Amino acid sequence: MDSARRDRTIGSLCLCVTAFGWALNWPLMKLLLQQWPPLFARGLAGVCASLILGTLVLGRKESFAVPREAIPRLIFATFTNVFAWMGLGTVAMKYVTVSEGALLAYTMPIWAMLFAWPVLHTRPTLRDIFGLVLGVAGVTLLLSGNGFAFGADKLLGIVLALLCAILFALGNVLNRKPLPMPPLVVVAWQVGLGCAAMLVLGVLFERPDVTALEPLGLGCFVYMTLVPMGVCYVTWFETLRRLPPTTASTGMLIVPVIGVVSAAIILGEPLGYRQWTAMALTLGGVTLALQRG
Repeated sequence: MDSARRDRTIGSLCLCVTAFGWALNWPLMKLLLQQWPPLFARGLAGVCASLILGTLVLGRKESFAVPREAIPRLIFATFTNVFAWMGLGTVAMKYVTVSEGALLAYTMPIWAMLFAWPVLHTRPTLRDIFGLVLGVAGVTLLLSGNGFAFGADKLLGIVLALLCAILFALGNVLNRKPLPMPPLVVVAWQVGLGCAAMLVLGVLFERPDVTALEPLGLGCFVYMTLVPMGVCYVTWFETLRRLPPTTASTGMLIVPVIGVVSAAIILGEPLGYRQWTAMALTLGGVTLALQRG
C-alpha cells in the first residue's frame, strides 16, 4: 500500500472513530443530565479529560509553555471553543431534544460564512446564500412541530444552542491564525481552563448532589470524559493530518445524524419524516458553507 493510500485509509478510520465518539455523546449526555446538572457534569468531565490530555502531552515530551503574546488569544479561544460551545450547548440539552440541539449546534459553518463577510471581507457567493436558505429551512422545519408554540424552557434551550453555534463560529473566524503551540497542548489548555470555569460555576450556582449519580450516569460520565473529550481529540488531529481539511470537516456532518439516530434508539426520541427532512436540509446547507474552502 502506497503512502498516500495508507494515509487516506488511516485518516478515514480516525474520522469514523471521531464521528461516532462525538455523536454518541449527545444521547448519553441527556442521560447524565437526569442525575447531575449541566455545568457541573460537563465541567468535571472536562477537568478530568484535561488531565488525561496533559498526560499525553507529557508522554510526547511537548511543552505546556504559552508565549506571552498568545495568552489573550488562548483565553478568547477557550471562551468560544470550550465555555460557549461545550458549556452553553450542554445547558441547552436540558431543554431541547438531541435532534434540535445537534442540528442547531451544527449550523456553525453557516454562521462562520456570515461572519466572514464583515470580518474577512469575504462576500457570500450564490452558493453560500443557497446554503444559508437550506440551513434556515431545515431548522425552521425541525422547530415547527408544535406550530412554534414554545414554552419558556424550550425557547431558552433554542437560544442557548444557537448562541453556542454563533460564538463558536465567531471564534473560528477571529482565531484563524493558529496558536504557536502543538495542537494537543492547545486543547489541553482550553479544555482545562474552560471546564474549570464551568465546574466552579456549577458548584456555586447549581448546588449539585454528587451522590445522585447512579451506575448508568457514572457510565455516561466516564464515557464523556474518556471518549469525546479524550480519544476523539487525538483521532481528530490524526484525521486532519492525513485528510484534506474540507474532507474532514464535511465528513463530520455524520455526527448529528448518528446522534439523532442513537437518541431515537437510546432515549426513544421521535425520528420521522420531519426530522429526516430537517437533517437533509440543514446539513445540505452546512455542506455548501464548508465547500467554500
